[in-house]
Amino acid sequence: MTPEHSPELAARAAEQHVVVIGGGIGGLVAARECAKVGMRVTVLEAASTLGGSIRSAQLGGIVVDVGAESFATRGGHVRALVDELGLGDEVVAPQGGGAWLSGIPDAPDAPLPVGSLLGIPANPFQDDVRRIIGWRGAWRAYMDRLRPPLTIGHERSLGRLVSARMGRRVHDRLVAPVTAGVYSANPDDVDTDVAAPGLNAALTRVGSLSGAVGLLAAERKGKAPGAAVLGIRGGMGRLVEALRNDLLGYGVEVHTGVQATRLDRDGKNWTVQTAPAEDAPGEDTPGEDATADGTTVVRATSESLTATAVIVATAEPPARQLIDAHVSGLPTSSAAPEIEIITLLLDAPELDTAPRGSGVLTVPGSHTAKALTHSTAKWGWVRDAASDRHLVRVSFGSQGEAAATATLDDAAAAQLALTEASALVGVPLQPQQLLEFHRARYVQAQPTSLIGAAERRAAARAAIAAVPGLGVVGAWLAGTGLAQVIPDAVAEADRLRGDLLWD
Repeated sequence: MTPEHSPELAARAAEQHVVVIGGGIGGLVAARECAKVGMRVTVLEAASTLGGSIRSAQLGGIVVDVGAESFATRGGHVRALVDELGLGDEVVAPQGGGAWLSGIPDAPDAPLPVGSLLGIPANPFQDDVRRIIGWRGAWRAYMDRLRPPLTIGHERSLGRLVSARMGRRVHDRLVAPVTAGVYSANPDDVDTDVAAPGLNAALTRVGSLSGAVGLLAAERKGKAPGAAVLGIRGGMGRLVEALRNDLLGYGVEVHTGVQATRLDRDGKNWTVQTAPAEDAPGEDTPGEDATADGTTVVRATSESLTATAVIVATAEPPARQLIDAHVSGLPTSSAAPEIEIITLLLDAPELDTAPRGSGVLTVPGSHTAKALTHSTAKWGWVRDAASDRHLVRVSFGSQGEAAATATLDDAAAAQLALTEASALVGVPLQPQQLLEFHRARYVQAQPTSLIGAAERRAAARAAIAAVPGLGVVGAWLAGTGLAQVIPDAVAEADRLRGDLLWD
């Protein structure tokens, strides 16, 4: 029974005050779930804007995504939220064809093979596969089909599975670029069952890895087609804006430029100490920002907030600073990679033909950049807004490898991104063609596909759930990507509000 159907529960909900620390997507969704049942909710965000890894910027008068630019369709959770917020008609599919691969040893850049799974080919002699791994690699990969079934076991490491069955060329030239681009991780560290559900079982059934990929592809044929990712016309920032407006409609207070510095628990209540965020200049003066509908987003100064429950929705390091004193047995995690995305606005008619499709992945070690997205080729709305200009995003940094731009100043970082873009799209680009650029840095949470990540996260969830009135959401517990962060935030908020309403 929901509070709106029970006067007693509605009254109990109205007595609750939930403070959500962090205004990324996880925090906003969790806040919405609590506000929907009539709880008083306050959101604290250290930055001057909401959204976390979803960020927008203006380049040449164009509003562009400089963080997450799309969402995975698996599970349908993100699309459901998008529809609830009235953005369903603004959802768009990517264009521009498939991605390319650059940095292939002794071979020119080439399109990524069709019909593969995380780069694993169903047919190693397929032309687009062979041009990347060569005849030697194709014959070695074909040996996979000749190995006796008794050698097949359950291999947890995707990289070791690929190397053992199909050889190093498939591993290094096909699978590693995909896992680096998608997960910022080495394939040896990726859990097969998480990244490719059903692959081990299919391998046991058909006796070869390439046959297993083909079998899974055949099983998918009977399902409704659709893009694996989708975007929103005008950028993913519109999702953040819609969530914010929805929260304000529920009466949620949203404080920007203020960070939580300490959590204290006294009986059933929590005290949240706050202070103006050091990295949000100008936000240390109390005030209100008016929105289009006349509601306000509040900016707060140093104060103490009393709450019946707290949801921590920050990245892992600041989250641990707040909760370590209250949570016993919280497992440690390995260092998360720092990622930089440099977005370039170019006057480059040479890119009109999208010479590298929607983007490029790189063979690890071949370039300083790990990937490039040709935004004006990939998204029609960006192309329309850019007119005769082009936008490309160059990504740096991966698991165990600092971004090549990390120690550079902005000008040098932009120049390196331009040099890498020129190499990756196969078109000489000159400094005078760079009109504007934007630089964004992220600490990317460990993906759930890493070996051992699921166990660590389950242990962390159990430890957090043992503390009354405390919830934690975000990519460091849910895994990277909105398709994981959003349903996790809904589930954690539901657990917490259930505890509050039902004791």
